[in-house]
Amino acid sequence: MSKSILLITPPFTQLNTPYPATAYIKGYLNTIGKTSHQADLGIKVILRIFSKNGLSKVFQAIDKEGIKKYSKNSLRIFKLQNDYLHTIDPVIKFLQFENPTLAYNICDGDFLPKASRFDQLDNMDWAFGTMGIQDKARHLATLYLEDLGDLIQEVLDPFFGFSRYAERLGRSAVSFDPLAKALEGQLSFTDQFLIEELELLIKETDPYLVCMSVPFPGNLYGALRCGQYIKSKYPQIKIAMGGGYPNTELRSIKEPRVFQYLDFITLDDGERPLTCLLEHLDGDRELQKLKRTFALLNGKVTYLNGSKESDIPFSKTGTPDYSGLPLHQYLSVIEIANPMHRLWSDGRWNKLTMAHGCYWKKCSFCDVTLDYIKNYEPVSATLICDRIEELILQTGETGFHFVDEAAPPALMREVAIEILKRNLKITWWTNIRFEERFTYNLCRLLKASGCIAVSGGLEVASDRLLKMMQKGVTVSQVARVAHNFTESGIMVHAYLMYGFPSQTAQETIDSLEMVRQLFMHNVLQSGFWHLFAMTAHAPIGVDPGAFRVVRTGPEQGLFAENDLSHEDPEGAEHELFSEGLKKALFNYMHGICFDFKLQEWFDFKIPRTSVSSNFIFNAIQHETEVVLKPNAKMVWLGNVPELLHDTFISKKGNKIETWKLVIENKNHRDEILVGKEDGKWLEAILREISPTPEKKEMNFGSFEENYVKAGLGDFNRFLVSKTWKFLLEYGLVLV
Repeated sequence: MSKSILLITPPFTQLNTPYPATAYIKGYLNTIGKTSHQADLGIKVILRIFSKNGLSKVFQAIDKEGIKKYSKNSLRIFKLQNDYLHTIDPVIKFLQFENPTLAYNICDGDFLPKASRFDQLDNMDWAFGTMGIQDKARHLATLYLEDLGDLIQEVLDPFFGFSRYAERLGRSAVSFDPLAKALEGQLSFTDQFLIEELELLIKETDPYLVCMSVPFPGNLYGALRCGQYIKSKYPQIKIAMGGGYPNTELRSIKEPRVFQYLDFITLDDGERPLTCLLEHLDGDRELQKLKRTFALLNGKVTYLNGSKESDIPFSKTGTPDYSGLPLHQYLSVIEIANPMHRLWSDGRWNKLTMAHGCYWKKCSFCDVTLDYIKNYEPVSATLICDRIEELILQTGETGFHFVDEAAPPALMREVAIEILKRNLKITWWTNIRFEERFTYNLCRLLKASGCIAVSGGLEVASDRLLKMMQKGVTVSQVARVAHNFTESGIMVHAYLMYGFPSQTAQETIDSLEMVRQLFMHNVLQSGFWHLFAMTAHAPIGVDPGAFRVVRTGPEQGLFAENDLSHEDPEGAEHELFSEGLKKALFNYMHGICFDFKLQEWFDFKIPRTSVSSNFIFNAIQHETEVVLKPNAKMVWLGNVPELLHDTFISKKGNKIETWKLVIENKNHRDEILVGKEDGKWLEAILREISPTPEKKEMNFGSFEENYVKAGLGDFNRFLVSKTWKFLLEYGLVLV
């Protein structure tokens, strides 16, 4: 009997990088000696369709007469099919970084066929004015692909989308009926490519178990199509499903029809449930002793959780393993002019996690009752950097996206120091809470370690509502912390929310004014508004009355439960503000229209803002007082200094000696005039506190003791000297 395990991500997630779930599971299976293979069916299907051969099938599938009943846009693309067929392969290679010189052809305006997606280019000069030719060409190539996607969606497959597939069937699917109806129908145009790729995979890997990771609603239909095919053609293969979608939506599933396509659904961290399942399939564990697993027993959906074993500690789950994924075939696209969205869709990122769960786990709109939030478990900086080094060797990529719910400041500090000690040259970004602990000093340290961006939830820029949602921050605090990151050269993206329960029209407009000022003062560089959504596993969904809203549905069904509808009797008509908020933000992100009255973004009367016009300016001027704690770590970020001695003769004939500490950094040479003894001590101590492998960092208390022992005088006077200020400016951080 075959003992191979096949791990699949069904279509579609991202074009630029693999979703990491299968790599995490494969990394764990390596630690227990199990043979596994993984595949991203999304990128496989995309590359099949968007090729000369695939597009030929697209155009052949369209009836020449029937196309006339569709939009003028689809008809135009159909008529330009020869242009598309002769450009598709070079464009795909260009988006895979294989054909960079094509950028010149793409940008000259006469290479790519253009349909309606290119209509937005009127604004391109100011939106992308500082873009290089490669970036501009990738944006144009992205629009070109989106035009083709529009054709496929309108004429051949209404379920098609580049980062989701049949998403509406999976979103808030209280009833399984729409999914069942779609699955009983003929294979769609996209399904045919999907099944062909699946068949090739099964022949190559000969699995006895197929595990499908379904992170989003837009992966569910594809997963069930795969399950349907495997059940009909390879009934001996067992099928398990896990991932973000079942973890949030299927915790109370009672629908037996789902198990026509699957054998098992597991919840939360997959390592222990999968271990138990493998033992069961090997005949070493009773069915009843599985862990957090649904199965169909005697026609009834049954939750099996008889395992006595605890979850696998996060430190023991292994390094994610990307082997088998076509890392250099992903498409680096530039979709829209949003700096953080660009990071998500552009380039290849190794995904890692510093800490499982969230250390805060209080926000009332968040799924804090679920395992991936509530069970907080950090790992050591040493282990994280070991994993970084393993992934660089494995993938050849030095870009890292830490996918934490909220990366802990103390652990980020330790990771940054360890990165510097090992002299790792990486680029990384992550999600944070806007904690006061992100001082300017800590932000400088993170920047030195390769951090280029952070994202965090400002949510509703209203102190009343931030308190109500138990966010643990104020608007002023967010401004100061974001300013620290920005001043250190780290980009800041803010998640923005509107429509929180009881939010008034006044608070919505005041929130927009806060956002305007945050961008105007370059405190934020990127942001995105989303409408509040109430979910079943958040405190607000569990007890809506406590937040002054009324749950209005949906009625609980046999299938999914997550998104809840509600009425907000005290709040504004929130959807009214959607377009105006997004339009204003788009302009603010591009550094324009700060002088527009807020009323200009809306076509209905809005209240005047009650926020002071200099609120954010005042907030960032009020620097948090730096407390020099004895246990604060001292880290020198500059190059090793050199003490130079010089003598010269004054006009009066006197011999004068000078001592200066010289620091040759990458971009400039810095000099600090010092006394002889001070200089010798500083030269030695700065070498001592430079990040070095196998050496513990010196804390501020020890630094002071060292100064006093050297007999250099009053330490408090040293702390107000020009020398101390120079050191802080040139590379000394206390974290």
